[in-house]
Amino acid sequence: MEPRILDVIQSPADLKVLSDEDLTILADEIRDQIIASTSEHGGHVASSLGAVEIILAVHSMIDSPKDRFVFDVGHQAYAHKMITGRLAGFDHLRELGGISGFPKPNESPHDVHPSGHASDSLSIAAGLAKARDLRGGDEKIVVLIGDASIAGGMAFEALNSIGQMNSQLTIVLNDNEMSISHNVGGLMHHLGALRASNAYRQTRDYVSNRIEDSNAAIKAMAGFGWRAKESMKQFFLPQAMLFEQLGITCTPPIDGHDIVELRRVLKTALSTNGPVLVHACTKKGAGYAPAENSPEIFHGVGPFDIKTGEQKKKAEGMPLCFTEVFGAALIKEARANEDIIALTAAMSSGTGLSAFEREFPDRFLDGGIAEGHVVGTAAGLALGGKKPVVAIYSTFLQRAIDQMIVDVALCDSDVVFCIDRAGVVGEDGPTHHGIFDLAYTRMIPNMRVLAPSDEAELVNSLHTALAIGGPVAIRYPRGAATGAAIPDEASVFPLGVSRTVREGDDVAILAFGDMVARSVAAAEILEGQGISARVVDMRWVKPLDANAIADAAKTKLIVTVEDGIVAGGAGEGVVAELAAQGLSARTVQLGIDDCFVAGGSVNELLATLELDPESIAHRILTSLENE
Repeated sequence: MEPRILDVIQSPADLKVLSDEDLTILADEIRDQIIASTSEHGGHVASSLGAVEIILAVHSMIDSPKDRFVFDVGHQAYAHKMITGRLAGFDHLRELGGISGFPKPNESPHDVHPSGHASDSLSIAAGLAKARDLRGGDEKIVVLIGDASIAGGMAFEALNSIGQMNSQLTIVLNDNEMSISHNVGGLMHHLGALRASNAYRQTRDYVSNRIEDSNAAIKAMAGFGWRAKESMKQFFLPQAMLFEQLGITCTPPIDGHDIVELRRVLKTALSTNGPVLVHACTKKGAGYAPAENSPEIFHGVGPFDIKTGEQKKKAEGMPLCFTEVFGAALIKEARANEDIIALTAAMSSGTGLSAFEREFPDRFLDGGIAEGHVVGTAAGLALGGKKPVVAIYSTFLQRAIDQMIVDVALCDSDVVFCIDRAGVVGEDGPTHHGIFDLAYTRMIPNMRVLAPSDEAELVNSLHTALAIGGPVAIRYPRGAATGAAIPDEASVFPLGVSRTVREGDDVAILAFGDMVARSVAAAEILEGQGISARVVDMRWVKPLDANAIADAAKTKLIVTVEDGIVAGGAGEGVVAELAAQGLSARTVQLGIDDCFVAGGSVNELLATLELDPESIAHRILTSLENE
């Protein structure tokens, strides 16, 4: 392989000796490396390809880690990782023990915070700026945020505060017109107008220059100067005023793939005392045609063929994934009930709702990266007599817990929460695992919670949730289902009634959701050791099956198995139910202890967490031996 500039870059400081031409060559090398690495390991391809020049331009103008470079949703940070001493780690990108796919402070001093959720970077940066100002520091603070993330509620709140603080802070808006799904909302139209306005740059520059040239004369007019200046800007540049009215200077849109232009604008922005927003227009997937043509597919992708961009296909005969089963089931329900409305937060394809959107465009709402708003809207729909179904990943629904409690559950409203990516999700790591939903849904009054163990259970769970009324949460994992036959006609589950999937007298394993199949496999291992283990698919996390729990107390040992945190989880609910019935029984609660879970394959992580069949069986045997 020919020598590359990339191979000699050990830290961002090395960029300072490179010319603009060298940096452009380096950008191409980084793109080739991103494509090569993700083709083997998967990852966030399109977003990282689109942000290469911005990252190089920023790092060439600041002194990291003294200066702070804050990322919003770090899936665009691959170039940042490569030039901060982690190039070799891309051989193990997103693998257990390898480098994270997101910024990770304990991985590098150049990573400011673990950015895995959208719209929080501006608040982090505002806090950093305030701390710097209070201690009299001089470090620069730069934020890279996307056009979808900046529309989030938390980002708007931060923008309002940043304008009032009037501290040095450079915001680079990576405007690529895409989130996980296509962007929606008024701010997107505003940014689109700025991008489309050919006269914007010329008019703003002309007006600004003329104002500055005549500044002295204007200011002489008895303090009228600033108001006149602002009035002229508002008259000539109404489209530019959204950020300016908040007290943030906004540049005209610039080419986010032009290193020279980026560095020129950043130099001015970084020397400005107040907050500046640099509006950089980029193309998601830039430099790789398959990602440019299909940025939504290449947002997060598994291993693929570099030449064609085709993903390595799953083996023939593999079952549908839970997300696909949910999407098809909801369409069937919606055909029978015109009151059903589907809602999501910037992830129609990721939650399986793309087909629903095509068939029922008027009954589909994408609220953008604003989970609280989406849940609040669902509450309003329910009050208006509709049957809203909210499909959001477990880790992102955490951002709407208040709305779930106050806007939905307090009113006992008919809202169904379909919680995708529940449990351990794999390579994206601690910011994306859905390990808290069992706890945060169980704690909410009026909420009923279902944890289907296979695709048939999921179809029936959705039908049940729509039939019984009130708030209901259904949580299911990422990835392939079990291959169970999907019923032609869905049925309604009795409230709080489980099903026994394997008989046994020595041990009762009360399993939830994705842990049922693994518990059955563990029971088969135990059978080889002479232990008869009953496995109960608890089905309902809330309300729990009190009769099944009482029957389990007649065995030598009750074992609860869940793929969520133990604290506040389903296992604790079982223990509480035993106490409520005045029953004494030995119990072992298997789940995720008080920790965050790293990235890696699901099977590797479950083995590490001792939630694979072999570990479950071993822990049960150990408990019986210690009786």
